[in-house]
Amino acid sequence: MKMNKRYKFGLIGKNISYSFSKKYFTEKFEKLGLNTFKYHNYDLPEIEEFPFILYQREDDFIGFNVTIPYKESIIKYLDEVEEEAQIIGAVNTIKVTPENKLIGYNTDVYGFQKSIKPILKQHHKKALILGTGGASKAISYALNKLEIENKFVSRKELENNFLYSDLNENIMAKHTVIINCTPLGTSPNIEDLPDIPYKYITNKHLLFDLIYNPAETKFLKEGKKRGAIIKNGYEMLELQAEKSWEIWNS
Repeated sequence: MKMNKRYKFGLIGKNISYSFSKKYFTEKFEKLGLNTFKYHNYDLPEIEEFPFILYQREDDFIGFNVTIPYKESIIKYLDEVEEEAQIIGAVNTIKVTPENKLIGYNTDVYGFQKSIKPILKQHHKKALILGTGGASKAISYALNKLEIENKFVSRKELENNFLYSDLNENIMAKHTVIINCTPLGTSPNIEDLPDIPYKYITNKHLLFDLIYNPAETKFLKEGKKRGAIIKNGYEMLELQAEKSWEIWNS
């Protein structure tokens, strides 16, 4: 690690006590013998509180992860945004340089692409992305890189999207990859699930849920019941965490 006097990392988000990142990085620091390093959760009611965390002890920080709902609104506080993150319009990793410059990156694309690629079949040509937050933009970008046509599904009329109420047998049959980018189904609300017509899911479908707790959400269970390939977001999180670590160390 190049910045020896710096020892702090953190996760910026809202209602993040469940967070994967703190446990993951704390265990990583222990394994690597980096006993002075600390990873904190910064549970912010409003993104406007971010500068106060930073400017109290900015010389201590090496980097941050960013999660729901601040992946887009954090950008205004950054000095630079790496090109891919700029195109996506969402940042989930921040590097603090020795000069205290904040540089934003997106590792969701890397994590998702590497995680879904091994389970894609030849007929997986079109995808539905449930939700329109910061993560969903990265997923769309990754699917474009994989040459999978994709459309967002939301409750409001937007460009390039379906409404949940639009989804019918024909749309579901054509779009055999369905990715849940909403928080619906996250523990403790494990009975929640996106409002799609599950009766049209078949063994041709692949359902991917960005949620990892519980390991099998109701969304995934409904897919599994009908013979679909299913995968949760745990491996994606591990991959993007390692990518963050690489960025902080570069």
